Amino acid sequence: MPQKLNSYFPLFLALLGLIFYVPLLGGVHLFDWDEINFAEISREMIVLNEYSSVHVDFKPFFEKPPLFFWIQSCSMHVFGINEFAARLPNAVCGIITLLVIFYIGKKVDSSRFGWLWALSYFGSLLPFLYFKSGIIDPWYNLFSFIGLFSLIAFHQKQLNPNLESFQWPKVYYLRIAGFATGLAILTKGPAVLLVLLSCLGLYGVLNKFKWSLSLKDFAIYVAISLGVPGIWFLMETIINGPAFVNAFVSYQVRLFSTPDAGHGGFPGYHFAILLLGVFPASIFCLKAFSYKDPGDYYHQSDIKKWMMLLLVVVLVLFSVVESKIVHYSSLAYFPITYLSAFALDKMIDQKLEWGRWLNAIFIFSGALFLLVVGTAPYFGNNIEMLKPYFMKDPFAMANLEAKVKWTLADYTPAMILLIILLWFSFSKKFFIL
Repeated sequence: MPQKLNSYFPLFLALLGLIFYVPLLGGVHLFDWDEINFAEISREMIVLNEYSSVHVDFKPFFEKPPLFFWIQSCSMHVFGINEFAARLPNAVCGIITLLVIFYIGKKVDSSRFGWLWALSYFGSLLPFLYFKSGIIDPWYNLFSFIGLFSLIAFHQKQLNPNLESFQWPKVYYLRIAGFATGLAILTKGPAVLLVLLSCLGLYGVLNKFKWSLSLKDFAIYVAISLGVPGIWFLMETIINGPAFVNAFVSYQVRLFSTPDAGHGGFPGYHFAILLLGVFPASIFCLKAFSYKDPGDYYHQSDIKKWMMLLLVVVLVLFSVVESKIVHYSSLAYFPITYLSAFALDKMIDQKLEWGRWLNAIFIFSGALFLLVVGTAPYFGNNIEMLKPYFMKDPFAMANLEAKVKWTLADYTPAMILLIILLWFSFSKKFFIL
């Protein structure tokens, strides 16, 4: 691929995010429970002129640390207290995320791979929608993934000091890993440590406990990870006493042991959510598991192993957690889209075939989306048909009372999706080489 074209890829991705993530952010009222509460927390920071503590309904809120609310309140200071300002931080996060994964993909493989990874992330349903929302998870996931990938870079730099993919001294990657993990904790909580340490443990088991992270390195990583949020937790305790810390720890334990109100689910909940919610990348991702090529560079195959481990850890961990909420497994968007890019990259090089069974899964999943998108305008204009199914959910019932007029133009996305599925079903060659 021409070097001059490669240099423009980051600009293309930034413009792509700017065009698709930012417009119409304020066109819809805050409707998700988390969106409303988080925006209110940030609003109250401004009203109370109190940024060291977290409040909702002007009472202490013990469930989340403050980093996301600091970002959101800064947006509100600039753009006013409104829906646009509440959602803009995640649109910015979306642009940064596309650039980060392109940069990482380019470093570990090639510009083409980074481009495929970024497009896989950009073109999948839930990852796209989350960057149009006002919830915490996009920033939490970005910090968490940077933390894990920096640990991977440290590990590979330890094994091969001359590795060209990672040019900084290995200690830098360890510090970045700790700092990013600390920011993730300060954004949402300590679950990120459980996820990343589980990945480290499983990797050690698969490699017969041959792990390059010494006890000293591990202690440095954990110290930085806990030290970054620890500064705020210490200040909060000194100023307001241990109430926040005690209630926050109790809340984290409760999330793992009991279903949150109205958020139970079946054991395969997150598998289904990721398969359908990260469509179409989730379908391409399945093909990556079957690919084995002894000619691959070690660091590329090793990173693929890490991505598979991250996906498995997130799926298993949040399947065990009693509370089942869509965004709990959203950290898996990174490994799914990585593996999607991996499969697409090999298909382009004709090293991997698509296969009939995968084609069937793709068409079936696409047909489900076609059914939802195609019938939404009809049910939107006949909302009374849906109300009996939501009688026990006052919040959903209130949303169904919104006055929305659906027109024939709203069937356009369904028509586009139908054309794509038909083309995909009958096309024998999916990629132009």
